[in-house]
Amino acid sequence: MAENTLPSPLAQTLNQLTVQQKMGFVVALAAVVAVAVGMWLWGATPDYRVLYSNLSDRDGGAIIDSLQQMNVPYKFAEGGAALLVPAGQVHEVRLRLASQGLPKGGTVGFELMENQKFGTSEFLEQVNYKRALEGELARSVQTLASVQAARVHLALPRPTVFLKDQESPSASVVLALYPGRTLDAGQVNAVVHLISSSVPNMPAKNVTVVDQSGALLSSPPDNPNAALDASQLKYVQQVERDYAKRVEDIVAPLVGSKNVHAQVTADVDFTQEEQTAETYKPNQPPSQAAVLSQQTLESDNVNSGGGTASGIPGALSNQPPAPASTPPAVAPNAPAGAAPKPAAPGASAGASVATQGGASTHKETTTNFDVDRTISHTRHPVGVLRRLSVAVVLNHHTVTDNAGRTSSRPLTDAEKSQITALIKDAVGFDTKRGDTLSVLNSEFDEHKEVIPEVPLWKQPETFAMAKDGLKYVVIAGMGLFLIMGIIRPAFRNLNRALATVSVMQKDRGDIPLMGEPIGQPNHAGTYENNLGAAKQMAQQDPKMVASVVKEWVSGNE
Repeated sequence: MAENTLPSPLAQTLNQLTVQQKMGFVVALAAVVAVAVGMWLWGATPDYRVLYSNLSDRDGGAIIDSLQQMNVPYKFAEGGAALLVPAGQVHEVRLRLASQGLPKGGTVGFELMENQKFGTSEFLEQVNYKRALEGELARSVQTLASVQAARVHLALPRPTVFLKDQESPSASVVLALYPGRTLDAGQVNAVVHLISSSVPNMPAKNVTVVDQSGALLSSPPDNPNAALDASQLKYVQQVERDYAKRVEDIVAPLVGSKNVHAQVTADVDFTQEEQTAETYKPNQPPSQAAVLSQQTLESDNVNSGGGTASGIPGALSNQPPAPASTPPAVAPNAPAGAAPKPAAPGASAGASVATQGGASTHKETTTNFDVDRTISHTRHPVGVLRRLSVAVVLNHHTVTDNAGRTSSRPLTDAEKSQITALIKDAVGFDTKRGDTLSVLNSEFDEHKEVIPEVPLWKQPETFAMAKDGLKYVVIAGMGLFLIMGIIRPAFRNLNRALATVSVMQKDRGDIPLMGEPIGQPNHAGTYENNLGAAKQMAQQDPKMVASVVKEWVSGNE
């Protein structure tokens, strides 16, 4: 005789349900599992942040390979403009990629020269060198905080041995700035000098810098001093700050650091002026003039025969010349008896002839005097202070009486005079220069303006916290809805169906109750309880009871 095996309670329950009840139970169970899995995946999905944006194809491929090796999940933003990684790993991944030299920015530097092939032509070597130099300069410019990307184009002329044919190299720089960032004149000038200093024989005027919108950032060649305007303004501001600090430092020990405020306006002259002058002094006496050169010529003439005439008879040349001397020069139209005029500086000559015993001596002296000339070259300094205006405001003195009450009083005339004298000495006050000084004593308004704090709900940290909290609240709400709205009603209906089935089977007496061994007699108390429960269920849910009865009837047929 074969052994009778009883089905399990779950199998009995499923067998006793109708087809519609079985389908509803399966659908409810599948929905519960799907919702639970979806909530778990949503809660476990990390928040992604931008790792890099606007990557070149070469850098993007290299970065993705590195992310796969590091087992870091990634995805692309809509349109593929940005590469996203989990928010908690952004900084770590950037540092690890930076150690690998990524991203390279789409430019190549001198590493291009490391892969030179044997037999490369000279032209190709020059092209690679130019590309490498442009890439290195672009990388250097990209290190600026406001520059997002940069491109450098170099125009390097071919070298020549002829000086007249030599040309200066030039460069063009295109800068892509971050949104909302700008470069001032000093920063643009720094970029220009960086490029010109990196290429031999390149003057700064041959470097052109433009931004991504096509605006010319470097100064045009016809205005080389345009870049000095920013430095001049900075110099004036520094001078004014220094003078204001001097005033506050000298007055603060007397009235307190919070009881004095000073403002200074400086009028600075940046005019560049050079002057060259050549002056000549009036003629000086020969004894005081500087002798440049002096020449003396002396000749002797000796006649034989003791002074007798010689030569052709009757010729005047045979007669010895009469003694003569050079009279001193007299100015034309000079009055009679006027003193002789001394020789003018520059040159003077004197001649004398002496005869003695038939011999004559001729002596001539020429003296050149130097001209007293002065050449002066004057270059006036740039940034001369032409005028200074100082304004100082002093607070009233705070006085405490014997009762501990505080009050304020204005400064006396003597105190104001002392402070005014100190300020004049501190700034180097000069009335000839047109300096002005104003000292005002007034009570300060100590009611500071209250800056409203940013509300808690407007702070970025609150947004992030609310976002995370909302996610967990939604997960908890969906779980509670699953439990209270789907799982609990399903099991409640199942228990009701099982109780109805058990009561009906007990009433028929041919099928044992679920969980009751076969052959055991049914107790009257249990039967009464089950019958009462069946009646109550028939009143609460008559449709289920009708379905069970219909199933029985169809089974009996």
